Amino acid sequence: MNARTSDPHCDIGVFSGFPQGPMPCSDPISDGYRQYVATFRLQGSRVLAVDMSGDAVKAKNGSMVAYDGQMAFKKMTGGGEGVRGMVTRRITGEQMTVMEVKGHGTCWFADRATEINLVELRGEKLFVEAGNLLCTDGGLRTGTQFTGVRGASQGNGLFTTTVEGSGQAAIMSDGPAVVLRVSRQYPLTVDPGAYVAHQGDLRQNLQSGVTFRTLLGEGGGEAFQIRFEGEGLVYVQPSERNTIAGDV
Repeated sequence: MNARTSDPHCDIGVFSGFPQGPMPCSDPISDGYRQYVATFRLQGSRVLAVDMSGDAVKAKNGSMVAYDGQMAFKKMTGGGEGVRGMVTRRITGEQMTVMEVKGHGTCWFADRATEINLVELRGEKLFVEAGNLLCTDGGLRTGTQFTGVRGASQGNGLFTTTVEGSGQAAIMSDGPAVVLRVSRQYPLTVDPGAYVAHQGDLRQNLQSGVTFRTLLGEGGGEAFQIRFEGEGLVYVQPSERNTIAGDV
Protein backbone atom coordinates (compact mmCIF):
# COMPACT_ATOMS: atom_id res chain seq x y z
CA MET A 1 0.00 0.00 0.00
CA ASN A 2 1.15 3.52 -0.65
CA ALA A 3 0.25 5.02 2.71
CA ARG A 4 1.53 8.41 3.75
CA THR A 5 2.04 8.46 7.49
CA SER A 6 1.99 12.25 7.54
CA ASP A 7 -1.60 12.25 6.29
CA PRO A 8 -4.12 11.49 9.06
CA HIS A 9 -6.58 10.22 6.44
CA CYS A 10 -3.95 7.68 5.36
CA ASP A 11 -4.30 8.13 1.61
CA ILE A 12 -3.96 4.50 0.54
CA GLY A 13 -3.02 5.81 -2.87
CA VAL A 14 -4.38 5.35 -6.37
CA PHE A 15 -6.58 2.33 -5.92
CA SER A 16 -6.35 -0.16 -8.74
CA GLY A 17 -7.43 -3.06 -6.60
CA PHE A 18 -5.57 -5.34 -4.24
CA PRO A 19 -2.24 -6.93 -5.24
CA GLN A 20 -2.39 -8.65 -8.61
CA GLY A 21 -2.99 -12.38 -8.81
CA PRO A 22 -5.42 -14.53 -6.84
CA MET A 23 -6.76 -12.80 -3.76
CA PRO A 24 -6.62 -14.82 -0.54
CA CYS A 25 -10.03 -15.68 0.82
CA SER A 26 -11.15 -14.81 4.31
CA ASP A 27 -12.35 -17.49 6.69
CA PRO A 28 -15.46 -18.79 4.85
CA ILE A 29 -17.26 -20.10 7.90
CA SER A 30 -16.46 -17.87 10.88
CA ASP A 31 -18.36 -14.84 9.60
CA GLY A 32 -21.48 -16.82 8.75
CA TYR A 33 -21.32 -16.51 4.95
CA ARG A 34 -20.58 -19.12 2.30
CA GLN A 35 -17.09 -19.62 0.97
CA TYR A 36 -16.50 -17.65 -2.20
CA VAL A 37 -14.49 -19.30 -4.95
CA ALA A 38 -14.44 -16.86 -7.87
CA THR A 39 -11.15 -14.98 -8.11
CA PHE A 40 -11.26 -11.33 -9.16
CA ARG A 41 -8.16 -9.82 -10.75
CA LEU A 42 -7.43 -6.76 -12.84
CA GLN A 43 -5.86 -6.83 -16.28
CA GLY A 44 -4.65 -3.31 -16.61
CA SER A 45 -6.93 -0.89 -14.78
CA ARG A 46 -10.02 -1.07 -17.00
CA VAL A 47 -10.68 -4.78 -17.45
CA LEU A 48 -11.80 -7.21 -14.75
CA ALA A 49 -10.99 -10.90 -15.13
CA VAL A 50 -12.96 -13.36 -13.01
CA ASP A 51 -11.77 -16.97 -12.77
CA MET A 52 -14.64 -19.35 -12.00
CA SER A 53 -14.83 -23.07 -11.27
CA GLY A 54 -18.55 -23.76 -11.26
CA ASP A 55 -19.51 -20.79 -9.09
CA ALA A 56 -21.35 -17.62 -10.12
CA VAL A 57 -20.96 -13.85 -10.08
CA LYS A 58 -23.42 -11.01 -10.64
CA ALA A 59 -22.35 -8.38 -13.15
CA LYS A 60 -23.73 -5.27 -14.80
CA ASN A 61 -25.84 -6.33 -17.75
CA GLY A 62 -23.89 -6.09 -21.01
CA SER A 63 -20.48 -5.68 -19.34
CA MET A 64 -19.04 -9.02 -20.54
CA VAL A 65 -16.36 -8.42 -23.18
CA ALA A 66 -14.92 -11.95 -23.54
CA TYR A 67 -14.80 -15.37 -21.92
CA ASP A 68 -13.22 -18.77 -22.28
CA GLY A 69 -14.43 -22.16 -21.09
CA GLN A 70 -18.11 -22.86 -20.51
CA MET A 71 -20.26 -19.95 -19.28
CA ALA A 72 -24.00 -19.40 -18.88
CA PHE A 73 -25.55 -15.93 -18.76
CA LYS A 74 -28.93 -15.13 -17.22
CA LYS A 75 -30.58 -11.76 -16.75
CA MET A 76 -31.74 -11.29 -13.16
CA THR A 77 -34.85 -9.55 -11.87
CA GLY A 78 -34.65 -6.46 -9.67
CA GLY A 79 -30.87 -6.17 -9.59
CA GLY A 80 -30.62 -9.82 -8.59
CA GLU A 81 -32.94 -9.28 -5.62
CA GLY A 82 -36.06 -10.90 -7.05
CA VAL A 83 -39.51 -9.39 -7.51
CA ARG A 84 -39.37 -7.49 -4.22
CA GLY A 85 -36.06 -5.96 -5.25
CA MET A 86 -37.50 -4.99 -8.63
CA VAL A 87 -40.40 -3.21 -6.96
CA THR A 88 -38.16 -1.52 -4.40
CA ARG A 89 -35.70 -0.29 -7.01
CA ARG A 90 -38.50 0.98 -9.23
CA ILE A 91 -39.98 2.94 -6.33
CA THR A 92 -36.63 4.31 -5.13
CA GLY A 93 -35.25 5.06 -8.58
CA GLU A 94 -32.03 3.16 -7.81
CA GLN A 95 -32.22 1.09 -10.98
CA MET A 96 -29.68 -1.69 -11.56
CA THR A 97 -29.77 -4.24 -14.41
CA VAL A 98 -27.76 -7.34 -13.50
CA MET A 99 -26.90 -10.66 -15.11
CA GLU A 100 -25.71 -13.85 -13.46
CA VAL A 101 -22.62 -15.43 -14.99
CA LYS A 102 -21.90 -19.02 -14.02
CA GLY A 103 -19.50 -21.63 -15.29
CA HIS A 104 -15.95 -22.89 -15.60
CA GLY A 105 -13.26 -20.65 -17.06
CA THR A 106 -12.46 -16.96 -17.14
CA CYS A 107 -14.83 -14.12 -17.95
CA TRP A 108 -13.69 -10.58 -18.67
CA PHE A 109 -15.79 -7.51 -17.83
CA ALA A 110 -15.49 -3.80 -18.67
CA ASP A 111 -17.77 -0.79 -19.03
CA ARG A 112 -17.05 2.30 -21.15
CA ALA A 113 -13.31 2.10 -20.41
CA THR A 114 -13.88 3.26 -16.83
CA GLU A 115 -11.32 2.49 -14.13
CA ILE A 116 -12.10 -0.61 -12.07
CA ASN A 117 -11.36 -0.96 -8.37
CA LEU A 118 -11.51 -4.15 -6.29
CA VAL A 119 -13.05 -4.24 -2.83
CA GLU A 120 -12.88 -7.19 -0.45
CA LEU A 121 -15.69 -7.47 2.09
CA ARG A 122 -15.43 -9.54 5.27
CA GLY A 123 -18.95 -9.43 6.61
CA GLU A 124 -19.15 -5.68 5.99
CA LYS A 125 -21.48 -3.45 4.02
CA LEU A 126 -20.38 -1.39 1.02
CA PHE A 127 -22.41 1.66 -0.03
CA VAL A 128 -22.08 2.44 -3.75
CA GLU A 129 -24.17 4.08 -6.43
CA ALA A 130 -25.78 1.50 -8.74
CA GLY A 131 -24.08 3.01 -11.78
CA ASN A 132 -20.64 2.46 -10.19
CA LEU A 133 -21.13 -1.25 -9.43
CA LEU A 134 -19.64 -3.56 -12.05
CA CYS A 135 -19.51 -7.05 -10.55
CA THR A 136 -19.97 -8.90 -7.25
CA ASP A 137 -19.29 -12.38 -5.95
CA GLY A 138 -22.43 -14.50 -6.19
CA GLY A 139 -22.68 -14.87 -2.41
CA LEU A 140 -22.85 -11.13 -1.70
CA ARG A 141 -26.27 -9.63 -1.01
CA THR A 142 -27.33 -6.39 -2.66
CA GLY A 143 -30.09 -4.05 -1.59
CA THR A 144 -31.08 -0.40 -1.31
CA GLN A 145 -30.80 2.00 1.60
CA PHE A 146 -32.09 5.49 2.26
CA THR A 147 -29.38 8.17 2.07
CA GLY A 148 -31.51 11.29 2.32
CA VAL A 149 -30.27 14.65 1.17
CA ARG A 150 -26.76 13.32 0.55
CA GLY A 151 -28.00 11.23 -2.36
CA ALA A 152 -30.11 14.05 -3.70
CA SER A 153 -27.12 16.40 -3.63
CA GLN A 154 -25.30 14.00 -5.95
CA GLY A 155 -28.22 13.89 -8.36
CA ASN A 156 -28.66 10.17 -7.57
CA GLY A 157 -31.93 10.27 -5.67
CA LEU A 158 -32.62 9.51 -2.03
CA PHE A 159 -31.47 5.88 -2.07
CA THR A 160 -28.21 4.07 -2.78
CA THR A 161 -27.16 0.47 -3.42
CA THR A 162 -25.65 -1.68 -0.68
CA VAL A 163 -23.44 -4.77 -1.04
CA GLU A 164 -23.10 -6.94 2.05
CA GLY A 165 -21.41 -10.18 3.10
CA SER A 166 -18.05 -11.80 2.52
CA GLY A 167 -16.57 -11.81 -0.95
CA GLN A 168 -15.26 -9.51 -3.63
CA ALA A 169 -16.82 -6.64 -5.53
CA ALA A 170 -15.63 -4.50 -8.42
CA ILE A 171 -16.62 -0.83 -8.52
CA MET A 172 -16.01 1.70 -11.27
CA SER A 173 -14.71 5.26 -11.18
CA ASP A 174 -14.06 8.04 -13.67
CA GLY A 175 -10.28 8.00 -13.39
CA PRO A 176 -8.18 6.05 -10.85
CA ALA A 177 -9.99 6.01 -7.50
CA VAL A 178 -8.24 7.05 -4.31
CA VAL A 179 -9.12 5.43 -0.99
CA LEU A 180 -9.09 7.72 2.05
CA ARG A 181 -9.23 6.42 5.59
CA VAL A 182 -11.54 8.08 8.11
CA SER A 183 -10.93 7.82 11.86
CA ARG A 184 -12.80 9.17 14.85
CA GLN A 185 -10.03 11.67 15.39
CA TYR A 186 -9.87 12.76 11.76
CA PRO A 187 -13.23 13.13 9.95
CA LEU A 188 -13.25 13.64 6.20
CA THR A 189 -15.14 16.05 3.95
CA VAL A 190 -15.76 15.06 0.32
CA ASP A 191 -17.23 16.78 -2.70
CA PRO A 192 -20.46 14.96 -3.70
CA GLY A 193 -19.42 14.85 -7.35
CA ALA A 194 -16.19 13.02 -6.50
CA TYR A 195 -17.76 10.47 -4.13
CA VAL A 196 -17.88 6.86 -5.38
CA ALA A 197 -18.45 4.56 -2.39
CA HIS A 198 -17.72 3.98 1.28
CA GLN A 199 -17.51 1.16 3.80
CA GLY A 200 -17.11 0.80 7.53
CA ASP A 201 -18.77 2.36 10.56
CA LEU A 202 -19.30 5.82 9.08
CA ARG A 203 -21.89 8.52 9.65
CA GLN A 204 -22.68 11.00 6.88
CA ASN A 205 -23.77 14.59 7.17
CA LEU A 206 -24.43 17.04 4.38
CA GLN A 207 -22.94 20.43 5.19
CA SER A 208 -23.47 23.64 3.29
CA GLY A 209 -20.56 25.48 1.74
CA VAL A 210 -22.73 28.44 0.81
CA THR A 211 -21.48 31.71 2.26
CA PHE A 212 -21.93 35.36 1.44
CA ARG A 213 -18.70 35.17 -0.61
CA THR A 214 -20.15 32.25 -2.58
CA LEU A 215 -23.19 34.31 -3.53
CA LEU A 216 -20.86 37.09 -4.69
CA GLY A 217 -19.01 34.62 -6.89
CA GLU A 218 -15.86 34.66 -4.77
CA GLY A 219 -16.25 31.24 -3.12
CA GLY A 220 -14.83 27.89 -4.11
CA GLY A 221 -17.98 26.91 -5.99
CA GLU A 222 -18.86 23.92 -3.81
CA ALA A 223 -22.37 24.52 -2.46
CA PHE A 224 -22.46 21.32 -0.37
CA GLN A 225 -20.00 18.77 0.94
CA ILE A 226 -20.39 15.34 2.55
CA ARG A 227 -18.76 14.99 5.96
CA PHE A 228 -17.85 11.48 7.10
CA GLU A 229 -17.25 10.66 10.76
CA GLY A 230 -16.36 7.36 12.43
CA GLU A 231 -14.09 4.56 11.22
CA GLY A 232 -13.94 3.41 7.61
CA LEU A 233 -12.85 4.01 4.03
CA VAL A 234 -14.16 6.47 1.43
CA TYR A 235 -13.54 6.00 -2.31
CA VAL A 236 -13.26 9.18 -4.37
CA GLN A 237 -12.60 9.76 -8.06
CA PRO A 238 -10.51 12.51 -9.69
CA SER A 239 -13.35 13.58 -11.99
CA GLU A 240 -16.42 15.29 -10.55
CA ARG A 241 -19.94 14.49 -11.74
CA ASN A 242 -22.35 17.35 -12.34
CA THR A 243 -24.53 17.57 -9.24
CA ILE A 244 -26.94 20.02 -7.69
CA ALA A 245 -24.21 20.54 -5.09
CA GLY A 246 -22.01 22.26 -7.64
CA ASP A 247 -21.72 25.95 -8.39
CA VAL A 248 -24.35 28.24 -6.93
